[in-house]
Amino acid sequence: MLRQLAGGGIAHDGDLPGRDEQQYAPTGCGAGAAPAEHPGENHRRQQRSNTHDHRPELVVLLCSFIASCSILAMLPGGQSTSPAAWTANDLADNPHDAADKAQRVHSMFTAIAHSYDLNNRIHSFGLDQSWRRRAVDLARVQPTDRVLDAACGTGDLAEAFAAAGAAGVVGVDFAEKMLGIARSKSARARRRPGTNTPTYRRADVTTLPFPDECFDVVSIAFGIRNVADPRQALAEFRRVLRRRGRLLVLEFSQPANRFLRQLNHLYCHHIMPVTATLIAGDRSGAYRYLPRSVATFVDRERFMEMMLAADFNSVTQHPMTAGVCVAYLGHAGA
Repeated sequence: MLRQLAGGGIAHDGDLPGRDEQQYAPTGCGAGAAPAEHPGENHRRQQRSNTHDHRPELVVLLCSFIASCSILAMLPGGQSTSPAAWTANDLADNPHDAADKAQRVHSMFTAIAHSYDLNNRIHSFGLDQSWRRRAVDLARVQPTDRVLDAACGTGDLAEAFAAAGAAGVVGVDFAEKMLGIARSKSARARRRPGTNTPTYRRADVTTLPFPDECFDVVSIAFGIRNVADPRQALAEFRRVLRRRGRLLVLEFSQPANRFLRQLNHLYCHHIMPVTATLIAGDRSGAYRYLPRSVATFVDRERFMEMMLAADFNSVTQHPMTAGVCVAYLGHAGA
């Protein structure tokens, strides 16, 4: 496939730096880009990534997961009393087209908030925390940076930015139950001397209650596909970012390897929805919606185009865990 490179050039996939860091930029852009890594080290890391066979370790992880969930599913847990936010009929179509998507997503997260962290750890095999740490690394947080974590959920990414030494971190979410858990976790957190405590407030990411150019970093983890209007959210992120600020988006994706893609589909569409629903005692349909929302969301290239259209430049993607998760990094223009 042909791709546009910084400076307006066109190259084949084989001419690009590698799967771990594919860059898009409009002609003449590049201001505000993060410092480049050493080319030799980048090449060696990509070579190790491209030659490593992930299949055996993922099969072992999958078998271990099934065994552990069989035990956990038999333990008593919370029972959601909320009505279904997503029915089988709803999910037969594209859930992103639902006129009342925002209300459904709010109801869904309210229903599963009590078991959200547990399900994240179990169903990602604990990798969700390493993905967040990688996102913080990519953002290159400075001691003077103010960070906004949008759709912050229970606060894991906001806490990671605070631990990295940001001058201030604000987490926003529109589900009050998720924010309540974030505040409780924050109050219990052990912090190194000199690190700041995140603050949390209720807000819609498509209408952020902040003035223009007041943050150095904006992040959103596994939340952009849940937003009713992702383009409007990207526009808001750009508005509140200072010049040369960074936008970091974490989202699920599909592995490029055919075998891993089939294994991921089996896991996400047939195993995880059952076990996660049992652990959460969920009736909202949240864990049926999750794989369907990933499958029907825009692909990587289209999302990078959306970031460029929202006036971000030097946009790059960074696949993790064989492409199951991707971090997108963009910069606000100078």
